[in-house]
Amino acid sequence: MQLNFEGKTALVTGAAQGIGESIARALQGSGARVVLADIDGEGLRSLADELQTLSVEVDLGDRAAVHGLIDEIEDRHGSIDVVVHAAGGTRGQVGRPIEEIDEASWRAIFEANVDGAFWLAQAVAPLMRKHGGGRFVAIASGAGLRPSLTGIQAYTAAKHALVGLVRQLSWELGPQGITVNAVAPGFVRSNPTTERQWNAMGEDGQSRLIDSIHTRRLGSAADIAAATLFLASDQAGWISGQILSVDGGRS
Repeated sequence: MQLNFEGKTALVTGAAQGIGESIARALQGSGARVVLADIDGEGLRSLADELQTLSVEVDLGDRAAVHGLIDEIEDRHGSIDVVVHAAGGTRGQVGRPIEEIDEASWRAIFEANVDGAFWLAQAVAPLMRKHGGGRFVAIASGAGLRPSLTGIQAYTAAKHALVGLVRQLSWELGPQGITVNAVAPGFVRSNPTTERQWNAMGEDGQSRLIDSIHTRRLGSAADIAAATLFLASDQAGWISGQILSVDGGRS
């Protein structure tokens, strides 16, 4: 089975680095016209120059900006066949005691991980419906299925909310030919934040984590991209509302 995205337009958010970047590269390598979106304008432009593709710097927590992003892609390409919402993460935060969490820190993580997914789905669903359907894949986390290794309360709460949103959107959009799924990665060293988390574990913590994984190795961004491309493909047309754990068996 070969996954072929020739003639399809794919939007990848959080594309400036890490998992999002790997997904964007994999989609383009499989024939898709890829549009990159991220709040990190500098990183985004660097990748867009390399891939020779459209990029849009955007804050996905801003509803109007997200709708403008979808309008811009429609004007440029006419349709959007695939949306991969890989933006989100911890927004540079670290685990802190519950009494130290301020409102801005809490809301920033929800805006990136949950609000952005909802505004994207709201904006793109009418366009996908007009063209007969599409694929929406969110990058969730093992933290959306159990407590988070990060210790960040807002992160695990937001990823749990994202999992619930994926299932609800699948129910609502499935009759319109739009499948909605999520990939829940295990711990992947893919960006500066995850490198800091890895180093903070120390040798003992790192060994315990690897020992808890059935395959006895950490995953890579490419592992997550491979699973994402399958859910975004024509071959996954009867898969919807699913949360695919890609974690070497740890779940």
